[in-house]
Amino acid sequence: MSKAVRYNEFGGIDVLEVVEVDRPVPGPGEALVQVKAAGVNPGEAAIRTGAFAQVWPSTFPSGQGSDLAGVVTELGDGVTEVSVGDEVIGWTDDRASQAEYVVVPVTHLTPKPAEVTWEQAGALFVAGATAYAAVRAVALSTGDTVVVSGAAGGVGSLVVQLAVAAGAKVIGIAGPSNSDWLSAHGVTPVEYGEGLAARVREAAGGKVDAFIDTFGADYVELALELGVAPERVNTIINFAAVEKYGIKAEGNAQGASAAVLAELAAKIAAGELELVVARKYPLSQVREAYRDLEQRHTRGKIVLIP
Repeated sequence: MSKAVRYNEFGGIDVLEVVEVDRPVPGPGEALVQVKAAGVNPGEAAIRTGAFAQVWPSTFPSGQGSDLAGVVTELGDGVTEVSVGDEVIGWTDDRASQAEYVVVPVTHLTPKPAEVTWEQAGALFVAGATAYAAVRAVALSTGDTVVVSGAAGGVGSLVVQLAVAAGAKVIGIAGPSNSDWLSAHGVTPVEYGEGLAARVREAAGGKVDAFIDTFGADYVELALELGVAPERVNTIINFAAVEKYGIKAEGNAQGASAAVLAELAAKIAAGELELVVARKYPLSQVREAYRDLEQRHTRGKIVLIP
């Protein structure tokens, strides 16, 4: 037996439970991973409430979680790509990573560099793949000016760093408590709130070429007000704006690959990318972790430790 997060109906945080389940068994092409850390993501909360039930139906009881890092403990038939004892980073598409053990296709795993902490590794996949795809979607080149909303959040904090690395001038919209962190990473911080468009224009000192929205609200409209062409606006959250304005919504699905995960992990290991772990919670406090997430004021990622 092992412990795993489960919920039996759509709802708020109070539907989440940690229960005893049968320890999963890997099939052909799969590995059993003992989870050392698992990320907590807004999309998981939205799925749990039923907000995406039409797009991603649920069967109950449902598990939760995609991100994971851990140690390979058992192999399915025919698996040669990993060995028992390997430290790995990966993901599951089965809403199952918030657990002590999870079965993962070996194609969803990459080695964990020793320089990357378990907490960073366990929080990397969803935010990392989303940030990678979002930056690629707006086709940044040297000298471009890009604005990023939610610039210090789990995804935004990675987006701004990848955009700087691409040679762009990056303007990060965030609260004042994040200004020093953004500045230290080569980003021009701009505080959200009334008068934002004027502050962004002043910071840009000219044309804004691209906009990446990681927060939602009215930021797509702000991008268009700033004169950004729709094909260079990407949102990871405001899906209604995609059809309305002809903007992009590339994110985790477009960045999901072991190769991307390996590339991002290597950047963290080399000190070229910082993945901020804001707080970590034991698996038993999964409700507290998601309550923290709902405040939407976290710099970086929240992580569960089974």
